[in-house]
Amino acid sequence: MPSPEPTSLLIKARWIIPVEPAQRVFENCALAISDGVIQAVVPQREAEKRFQADTTINLGHHVLLPGLVNAHSHAAMSLLRGYADDLPLKTWLEQHIWPAESRWLSEDFVRDGTGLAMAEMVKTGTTCFADMYYFGEQVAQAAQQARMRCHVAFSVLDFATPGGSGPDDYIRKGLALRDEYRNNDLIQVGFGPHAPYTLSDEPLRKIAMLANETDTAIHIHLHETAQEVADSIAKYGMRPLERLHKLGLLTPSTQCVHMTQINDSDTQLLRDSGAHVVHCPTANLKLASGFCPVHALQSAGINVALGTGGAASNNALDMFSELRLAALLAKGVSGDATALDAHAALRMATLDGARALGLDNTIGSLEVGKSADLIAVDLSHTGAQPVHQPASQLVYTASGQHVSHAWVAGRALMLSGQLQTLNERELTGKARWWQEQMK
Repeated sequence: MPSPEPTSLLIKARWIIPVEPAQRVFENCALAISDGVIQAVVPQREAEKRFQADTTINLGHHVLLPGLVNAHSHAAMSLLRGYADDLPLKTWLEQHIWPAESRWLSEDFVRDGTGLAMAEMVKTGTTCFADMYYFGEQVAQAAQQARMRCHVAFSVLDFATPGGSGPDDYIRKGLALRDEYRNNDLIQVGFGPHAPYTLSDEPLRKIAMLANETDTAIHIHLHETAQEVADSIAKYGMRPLERLHKLGLLTPSTQCVHMTQINDSDTQLLRDSGAHVVHCPTANLKLASGFCPVHALQSAGINVALGTGGAASNNALDMFSELRLAALLAKGVSGDATALDAHAALRMATLDGARALGLDNTIGSLEVGKSADLIAVDLSHTGAQPVHQPASQLVYTASGQHVSHAWVAGRALMLSGQLQTLNERELTGKARWWQEQMK
């Protein structure tokens, strides 16, 4: 009889949803992790014979699945949660959020707000997030310390903010940050042009050129409202997506956030360019921005990921809430009850999100050789019974509060509901301090 193989961690679970292969649920299986990488996914009886584990975790009422990928957030804006609610986007931004940022935005604000957001995200199942904000070095440092995986999209705008004096300054700082984290296993840095309506042609052309030269992703708010599209047609004689295409910004590394206003020509441009769409259903509804036609986009072969946006416009960072809403909206908007089924919704929040961020060879599914970025969700609660279909329970009855464990590259970020790399009490204390300052 051969000697058992050594492994760092063996996790036995009632169910495992690997995402790839698609539409599969493994029952009473175990996942072996060695050096931060998935070593095997096998039946529990085989695992007991095959492996000698340093640590074994038994999760008899849980589903193991890939860690969720929040493909669009403004993490530090967690400190502006509830600051200005029930307003349309233009009013919300120009009369409330931008004035608040001009007064309070700083390195300390971003560091503390990002920490608070990461605590919420880990506790609700997110292990990787794309962030678009200012002071990207603070975001990167915070994510590195928390051992979260993060795509930092450094904001670029035509006008000055506390984060920069103008387009050239934003770009200079962002490229320096990219160089600093070029070989980092957890942090990647990309361009974050805020939106077509906050950037003129010259800096957009510069971003397109630099992104192409450095093979760097572009993350941009796009077609968020009907007014944005109408204003672009009036000013430039074309829709925002067509303008970006002509300026060279639509590529397979472009992440188009929101996309609630889409016609056939937009769909064709997205399909031909290979660009990705990031759907933010709660933020779109709360700001009355419109509906992203997820089913139509996916049917056209366009990759659609899922994001929360910032807590100032959501007001939560719970990807399970986004999952449920995305699945229901896809059915309602398309008039097709089969649109975005439970497995497809889970894929959108995991592997499709990883694909949008260029990380699908590393994370997004529980496959041998991939990084061990995964979560466990407890389905023992009354509202999940009986468990006929674990995938359906995750999408239609679960919430972030049912996440019990989280790992990134095999390292525990949360065990039995307790954060391992973040100090929750300290972070909530800082949030209360900022609240007092902003009164």
